[in-house]
Amino acid sequence: MKHITTLLVLLALAFPAAGQDNESKEITKTGFSFGGFPIVAFDQDKGFQLGALANVYDFGKGNWYPNPRQQLYVEASWFTKGSQLYVLSYDNRFLIPGVRFSFAAQFSNEKALDFFGFNGYKTYYDASLPTAYYKLSRMMPYGKLDFTGKITEHFYWKFGYHFKYFILDEFASDNLQELPYGKSLFGWYKDLGFIEAGEYKGGMTSAWRAGLTIDSRDVENAPTRGVWADAFVEWAPKWMGTNKPYGRYYAVLRQYFPLAGDKLVFAYRANVQGFIGKPAFYVLPFESVLGPGYDRDGFGGYRTIRGLMRNRMQGQVICYFNTELRWKFLNTRVLNQNLSLGANAFFDGGRVLKDYVDVSVDGATWQSMIAQGRFPEQLTKGGPEAFHLAAGGGLRFILNKNFIIAVDYGRAFNRQDNGKGGSLYINTGYLF
Repeated sequence: MKHITTLLVLLALAFPAAGQDNESKEITKTGFSFGGFPIVAFDQDKGFQLGALANVYDFGKGNWYPNPRQQLYVEASWFTKGSQLYVLSYDNRFLIPGVRFSFAAQFSNEKALDFFGFNGYKTYYDASLPTAYYKLSRMMPYGKLDFTGKITEHFYWKFGYHFKYFILDEFASDNLQELPYGKSLFGWYKDLGFIEAGEYKGGMTSAWRAGLTIDSRDVENAPTRGVWADAFVEWAPKWMGTNKPYGRYYAVLRQYFPLAGDKLVFAYRANVQGFIGKPAFYVLPFESVLGPGYDRDGFGGYRTIRGLMRNRMQGQVICYFNTELRWKFLNTRVLNQNLSLGANAFFDGGRVLKDYVDVSVDGATWQSMIAQGRFPEQLTKGGPEAFHLAAGGGLRFILNKNFIIAVDYGRAFNRQDNGKGGSLYINTGYLF
């Protein structure tokens, strides 16, 4: 049986029904469930978001619930700060016997992508400058195909192919004359050689990924107990088309502890990832995914460290963590759907463990540029790297333990990480 629901209808009906249905038994979903709505959201880093998204879940005859046996995600979004995003993602557990496969295709066009330099605090952030100083333009098609198979109970192998193509340019602005000597940070990095000549216009990455996973979560998209750990390597050789070949390693541990049944859960994620060889700079700001889902960019921002500006943290090797207390204060049924409302409090952080390149300016270059009267003082103000920290809280609207609307506000501890102090996000899904 098919159920077509929208967020606005569910929220309108949930509260009057709460007193009657709060302790009612959860429905075991069968067949297809649809979650979709027009997007009117906000991300501090991208601006207001307008568009639409749809999730389609197939629970089969009910023996798969609460995890779907296949799911489809489609999104088309436009952001007021100049970005566009189109996503098609599909995940299937039954078509190939014993193997789960997922693919994703994405196209993003960001005319005002944040660029805060390399090595965290070693690149100084000056909130008094026009925002154009910390922007560049990026267009990127992306595709992936991943496979997952079981080795033993809760232990899996993964293998996949990922492709990205980057088209980069200076940020187009009418107020470049207000920047230090009419140039953005991206422009200065090019002139000083921190970004190599063959990279600043973009290029291609074509990579294999392989790894192992331990996964004992009770529910994939809204877990309340279990362990989820990944370790994998990525290889992007030149013969496959990668402009600047590299290797990469990635390890992450996530755990979920029920403190009061499924109503109160403590969860954390600890992550470290780094490169073998020096990759092109445009590869740095991506959270790699092997399996369902797709790569997300921006260390800092909703998907990684809430409260920090997106891309604030870029380096050769980085680590970050998230800790979260999740409280589900309402479980009810609306229009024959399982609906939960929750709140969360979080503490996030991360840091660069190894620099990408040395972003200090040598004395001879400094003196030469001063003599020419064209040296921005911001390039000399960087300090030592340390943990970038933020904390905050938010709300969750959870439909059938899979379709989740997330509203979060995070505040950075250091103004170097967010000139406005905090960031508001309206998005989908739990962070992890």
